[in-house]
Amino acid sequence: MRQISHSPVSAPGWRAWLIWSVGVAAYVLAITNRTSLGAVGVEAADRFQADASTLALFAVVQLAVYGGMQIPVGVLLDRYGSRPIMTIGMFLMAAGQLTMALSPSIGIALVARNLLGAGDAAIFPAVLRLVATWFPAQRGPLMVQFTGILGQAGQLIALVPLAALLHSTSWTITFGSVAGLGVLFTILVALVIRNHPPERGADVSVDTDTGVIRVVTSAIDTGVGIRAAWAHPGTRLAFWSHFTTPFAGTAFILLWGMPFLTAAQGLSPAHAAGIISVYVIAGMALGPVIGDLSRRLPNHRSLALVLPAVTVQLVAWVVVIALPGPAPLWLLYVLAVALATGGPASMIAFDHARTHNPSHRLSTATGVTNAGGFIAALIAIFLIGLALDLQGAGSPETYSLDAFRIAFLMPVPLWLLGTTFILVERKRTRIRMGLDPDPRR
Repeated sequence: MRQISHSPVSAPGWRAWLIWSVGVAAYVLAITNRTSLGAVGVEAADRFQADASTLALFAVVQLAVYGGMQIPVGVLLDRYGSRPIMTIGMFLMAAGQLTMALSPSIGIALVARNLLGAGDAAIFPAVLRLVATWFPAQRGPLMVQFTGILGQAGQLIALVPLAALLHSTSWTITFGSVAGLGVLFTILVALVIRNHPPERGADVSVDTDTGVIRVVTSAIDTGVGIRAAWAHPGTRLAFWSHFTTPFAGTAFILLWGMPFLTAAQGLSPAHAAGIISVYVIAGMALGPVIGDLSRRLPNHRSLALVLPAVTVQLVAWVVVIALPGPAPLWLLYVLAVALATGGPASMIAFDHARTHNPSHRLSTATGVTNAGGFIAALIAIFLIGLALDLQGAGSPETYSLDAFRIAFLMPVPLWLLGTTFILVERKRTRIRMGLDPDPRR
């Protein structure tokens, strides 16, 4: 890592904000693509005559590719920068949605979800890199939170306009329209996004307190970079924080929330959409609060923010499924708000990754971290679908509250596993930082 002396930088100019805005808009579209199937899950089951396990497989394949691509994408970002990687990502998502629009069978639809997962994997890490290279490091935590907050608007687009378009037109027109937006953003990203400010010859991260510019470039040995990132307990803390906080909300919004609310809880589609909208809006509202607290409590993020978010989700989830009958409407809204804490809390993981890794491993460590939540989500989505099938409730006609009650027990071990490793890696990180004594000495 090279360091270059430089006078303190001024506030980001209009070009930085334009590039970030286009990046965030691309991220909104990526989230719309990611959650597009969840909003029309019942229609997808009817179109492809898919049981619960097969329907879950659509999301699992997509998330498996997304998670598996995080480290390669991180390495490629460290080597080539955001612009080419984002452009390729947007093109792959457009191709995926066009394939989905025309797919006549489950097999072709799975190919479409593979393309979506691969393209989606490139966008969020690339936007985080734009934050690191175009904005002062001091703004990092809040900029990351705002990026995540605004991106979640894509869930609302998938939930309301996309579903309405499907109900008023056809499957092909709906997903073809999303593919068209993907082509538009492929061009927009290629034209507007730049890897770094023009006055600098490389991607850099600027510290406004010291004026030091750190050049962001890939490690000479990619394997060394990945191993070095994982070897630091701060990166592992970031991974397990991201593993534990957002996966239940992801599983809920991506696939199982709408069937659970309509078929199991007996709500109308409009009421169910309202609850999921509250989940999205609450996450957007909580983001700035949690981001500011993360900035103010850099050494207490896990105990003060991450683990409380996990606890709130676990308690609300268990209370809803433990009731003998359908939950009251107010409690389902409470569940939505509880799950919404997971998204902003998961952004803290990227604060850990950025804090405990040098700039030349920035995107590699981000990729390792980002993989965590989606590994947990794909496990939860698949296990819920499998549990429904094993109970004979594998189709929209056979979904029931009792079946979902058993199936929704599947995420609980994931919360407990993640919490355990957060505590373990938090202790190791604090020892590494000299905040706690090393018991081995």
